[in-house]
Amino acid sequence: MSQEGEQEQSDRKKYEFRKVIEDLKDYDGSGTQLVTIYIPDDRQISDVVQHVTQEHSEAANIKSKQTRTAVQDALTSIKDRLRYYDTYPPDNGIVLFSGAVDSGGGRTDMVTKVLESPPQPIESFRYHCDSDFLTEPLEEMLADKGLYGLIVLDRREANVGWLKGKRIEPVKSASSLVPGKQRKGGQSAQRFARLRLEAIDNFYQEVAGMANDLFVPKRHEIDGILVGGPSPTKDEFLDGDYLHHELQDEVLGKFDVAYTDESGLKDLVDNAEDALADAEVMKDKKVMEEFFEELNAGDQATYGFEQTRRNLMMGAVDRLLISEDLRKDVITYDCPECGATEREVIDRRKSTPTHTCTDCGTEVEGDEDDREDAIDHLIEIAEQRGTETKFISTDFEKGEQLLNAFGGFAGLLRYSTGV
Repeated sequence: MSQEGEQEQSDRKKYEFRKVIEDLKDYDGSGTQLVTIYIPDDRQISDVVQHVTQEHSEAANIKSKQTRTAVQDALTSIKDRLRYYDTYPPDNGIVLFSGAVDSGGGRTDMVTKVLESPPQPIESFRYHCDSDFLTEPLEEMLADKGLYGLIVLDRREANVGWLKGKRIEPVKSASSLVPGKQRKGGQSAQRFARLRLEAIDNFYQEVAGMANDLFVPKRHEIDGILVGGPSPTKDEFLDGDYLHHELQDEVLGKFDVAYTDESGLKDLVDNAEDALADAEVMKDKKVMEEFFEELNAGDQATYGFEQTRRNLMMGAVDRLLISEDLRKDVITYDCPECGATEREVIDRRKSTPTHTCTDCGTEVEGDEDDREDAIDHLIEIAEQRGTETKFISTDFEKGEQLLNAFGGFAGLLRYSTGV
C-alpha cells in the first residue's frame, strides 16, 4: 500500500475510534461500575480471562447490591467477548469497555464496546473500574503527529501555545505593563527611556518564563519552535537569549504576525508555511487552497452532501474532503407514493424526523434502520470508486469554511460533471 493509502486508512481508523470515544465519554455510571481493560498484544488472552474471573470473584465483596451486580455483569460481558480471540490479541492490542450506563429516568443500559488494533501499541495491561470509562490513553494515541511550540508577542501582549498535528492549542497569555512612547510630565527623557526598557525586559522575561515552563518538559519531543510578532519585538526577544538555552536551537524561524492574541497563533502557522512544509496542517491547507482555486476559477470542485455524493457515484471525485469536526448522520427516505428516494443530513444527536417528499409532497416517516453515519456513507462509496479521502482540520480559516460554509463535505473532481 502506498504512503498516501496508509495515511488514508489511518485517518479512517482514527475517525472511527474518535467517534466511539466521544460516545464513551458521554456515558455515566452510578458508582464505580464502568469497567475498562487495556490489553497489549503480547498478553495472553487466557491470562486476561483469569484476571477477569478473579475480579468477578472479588466484586462479590462490594457492599452495594446495585454496584456489585453491575460490575459482575460488565465482567461477564467482557469475558464473553474475549472468547472470540485466540492465544493473543490482534496487533497493537485491544481495549474493552463494559458497564451499566445511565439511560435516564432512573434506568440503566448495559454497554459493551471493543476496540481492536489502536493506532499505537498498548504499552501495558490496565484494569480500571470507575464511574467513567478510561479513554485518556486512547485519546493520546489518536493525537496527530508533530509537535511545535508557538510564541507570538509584541510589547503589549503575548500568547504561547502548541501546534499538535493539525490542532492549534493556545495555552498561556500575558499582558505587559510597558508604557507608551509618550512620557508623562515631570519625567526626564532619559529616566523615562530607562524605565521603559526595564519594563520591556521584564515582559520578555515573563514571556520566556511561560514558554520555558511549557516547552522545556517536552524539549525531547518537540519538532521546533516558531516565533511571531512585529519587528523589532520578535528580533529583540530572540536576540536577547531570553529562552532557555535548550530551546534556542529548536527555533525554526521568526515570522511577521500582525496580531498577538490567540488568532495570532493561527497567523503564525499560516506565515510559517515553508518551515512547516512537512506538518499535517500544511497538507490540509494545500488541498483546501486547491479546492478554492477550482471553486473560484475552475469547474472541478463540488461541495455539499448530495452534490458530493452524486459526483462520487459517477466516479468523478479524485479526493473527498471531509471536516474532522463533522458529526452528522444521513437518513434515506423511500417515498411509498411516488417511489422517490431522498436523503436528509441531520445532527447526530437529533432524533429521526419526518421528511416531506419533494416530488409529491407525501410525509415519509423516518426509520432508524435507514439512518447511518454520513461520513461512513460517503467513504464507502469513495472506496468503491478508488477515491482518496482526506480529513481536514478546522484550525485554519479555509478548514473552518469547509465545515461552516460548505457543510463539511466537498470534493476535487477528476473531470467536470456540471453537478
